[in-house]
Amino acid sequence: MTSAPLFRKLALIGFGLIGGSIARGAKALGLAGEIVATARSPQTRARVQELGIVDRVVESNAEAVDGADLVILCIPVGACGPVAQEIAPHLAPGAIVSDVGSVKGAVLKAMAPYLPEGVHFVPAHPVAGTENSGPDSGFAELFVNRWCILTPPEGANADAVDKLGAFWRGLGANVEVMTADHHDLVLAVTSHLPHLIAYTIVSTAEELEGVTQSEVLKFSAGGFRDFTRIAASDPTMWRDVFLTNKDAVLEMLGEFQEDLSKLTRAIRRGDGDALFEHFSRTRAIRRGIVQIGQDDAAADFGRRPKQLGAKAE
Repeated sequence: MTSAPLFRKLALIGFGLIGGSIARGAKALGLAGEIVATARSPQTRARVQELGIVDRVVESNAEAVDGADLVILCIPVGACGPVAQEIAPHLAPGAIVSDVGSVKGAVLKAMAPYLPEGVHFVPAHPVAGTENSGPDSGFAELFVNRWCILTPPEGANADAVDKLGAFWRGLGANVEVMTADHHDLVLAVTSHLPHLIAYTIVSTAEELEGVTQSEVLKFSAGGFRDFTRIAASDPTMWRDVFLTNKDAVLEMLGEFQEDLSKLTRAIRRGDGDALFEHFSRTRAIRRGIVQIGQDDAAADFGRRPKQLGAKAE
């Protein structure tokens, strides 16, 4: 006997890597009775229709959310406020409204004022992704053994939080609940600062005098290849991330600059002991990430997708 889906109707607003992966996973695992999608671009909507991975593609956000008991905004964080204002009159009582943004404090402030009483707002951030974007980039296994962080506002309905957590667990994710401010500080160092550094390093290499672009591409070693992968991420999304989480990013950037100054002094002074001690500590962090199953030790710059339902070894 097949169990009933967790949600009757899932509405996805925006259909790139994350939205497409949610749709594929929810469809494969029967987490929603009906999946309806929309996107701003007519070309994107047409492509989603061609892919056949949702039940319906509609032209407007209002039409998408009509009757939905779960609405997920899969759009850049800077667009969340206007979209929340647009869909608010069309939301069903008791619906859960969420998002997938990498910044949570700004999303909370932008969306909450527009959402009516009786609608449950539970922001979320699936900490998973690739450098690819667009409706063809998603895959059902994206969230397997990755973390999804929920940041419900104070006084949020506990049953709604639990139900959204069950949805993400159904997609294969591990779920953690924390405040929006704490999320933004943690992600500033684990995600936002690394992206800023990657964009900077790749740009520096491209601008170097005396080194041609063909040499940068031809002789790129593993470290630089990983940086170029990160730096190929969606520019609109990351522009919004840095603008909406600027305080936490600037705080972490200050810490990074202090550490960089220490390393600069150690190199200038020929202090091999200081360099060895620093590199030993950072090596241990990498080993810890592998041990808890958030990556593996294999050299795989393309990051092969994990199989849906796979367990960490």
